[in-house]
Amino acid sequence: MQYLTYPRFWFGMVLLGVCALMPVIATAIDEPFYIDMFARMMIWAIAATSLNLILGYGGMLSFGHAVYLGVGAYSVGILAYHDINNGYIQLVVAMGASALIATIFGAISLRTRGVYFIMITMALAQMVYYLSISAEQYGSDDGLVIYGRSAFGGWLDLDHPMQRYYLIFAVLVLCILFVWRVVNSRFGMVVRGAQSNETRMSAIGYAVFGYRLVCFVIAGTICGLAGFLSANVEKFVSPDMIHWKASGELIFMVVIGGMGSLLGPLAGAMIFAVLSEFLSRITEHWHIIFGPLLVLIVLFARKGIDGLFANKAKPE
Repeated sequence: MQYLTYPRFWFGMVLLGVCALMPVIATAIDEPFYIDMFARMMIWAIAATSLNLILGYGGMLSFGHAVYLGVGAYSVGILAYHDINNGYIQLVVAMGASALIATIFGAISLRTRGVYFIMITMALAQMVYYLSISAEQYGSDDGLVIYGRSAFGGWLDLDHPMQRYYLIFAVLVLCILFVWRVVNSRFGMVVRGAQSNETRMSAIGYAVFGYRLVCFVIAGTICGLAGFLSANVEKFVSPDMIHWKASGELIFMVVIGGMGSLLGPLAGAMIFAVLSEFLSRITEHWHIIFGPLLVLIVLFARKGIDGLFANKAKPE
């Protein structure tokens, strides 16, 4: 029970508590808008958590990670366009397509390192972006409207705001627990070891490329799940979800929250959601404020917001 004394633990509990209680808070202050805002924020947090798995723990800076968010969302939209609204089918296709794309992209990009890895992940993602623009049947650059949410039968109604919200919350918690289990497993130790010293891990007999590829695919699949949820919240998908700027926003969330920390992506997504919402009311060029903020965090809080609460005696 020693973890109960860790500031990081209570910081995480506050973040999750705010997410869990937001519908109650929003209803109490008569601001239902915050329910939708936090639903979107939690979806971003799921996507950022998946990126943190390869960036924070694996040292793989992918500048095209948002492509899996778009693939998951477009899977729902395209199936709905063809009158396939079964939620189980849509979910399997969304996660399966994301896993397949991640396998292909990972097999190509993981053969490179450094800036070459960054550029090739962005180039591959941009290929999918331009493919989505060229698909005139599915809205081209105007996007695709989804007229009906995924149907899961009587036990789950995604048209019900509270059921939809708490489904997203449950998925967020499960994804965080899953990532925690992965990074603390023997598999995760190899991935983290490869980040520190890939040559040494290869020398002692580990197939580093295979471990990295599996980790890359897991991250892409989780991000595809976030895309599935996004399509059901927004009832709309757009090529903008795949653009490299969307990947940059996910990187921003991970960095500002704290790379290599379990709840850092959630903190980063929450800060991004709040800042983007309120700053956009002040100026349409609100992105320019994020640049200096990121520089300040890198200079004075290199481990992000989560790092301010980290236990110094025992690393996570």
